[in-house]
Amino acid sequence: MEKLVNDFSFGLFFWQIILFVLLLLLLRKFAWKPILNAVNDREEGIKDALAAAENAKKEMQNVTADSEKLLKEARAEREALLKEAREIKDKMISDSKEQAKVEGDKMIKQAQAAIESEKKAAVADIKNQVAELSVDIAEKIIKEQLSNKDKQLKLVDDMLGDIKLN
Repeated sequence: MEKLVNDFSFGLFFWQIILFVLLLLLLRKFAWKPILNAVNDREEGIKDALAAAENAKKEMQNVTADSEKLLKEARAEREALLKEAREIKDKMISDSKEQAKVEGDKMIKQAQAAIESEKKAAVADIKNQVAELSVDIAEKIIKEQLSNKDKQLKLVDDMLGDIKLN
């Protein structure tokens, strides 16, 4: 270290400082600016890539949320359609039952009316037969001699025995 202090020259030191400053200025102009620009460009590129990744992540979340929303809407619409179909089915079944009941009641009334009319026709026919039989009996009784009461009763019993009821 003593040797450095003994050999020290101010002129050489001055020129070394000037050359060093000149080297720094040249490096600053030609090397540091391109290097710093490249580093800044790379930093901006990384920031842009991170921002794009963040935007893609947000967009993916939005798409996922939209997909979930659409899926929920589709499920709700499906449930509504199924509910409507069940209601229509139940309505059709109840309408069919009601219509069948109305038709059944109508058929029963028609059958009752037919039975009633046949009953009336049968009663009318029986009345006619009774009237004819009464006339026949009266005619036969009148033809017979009306002098013997036992004979008349026997005749009526015989007539009644001959009658066949339909």
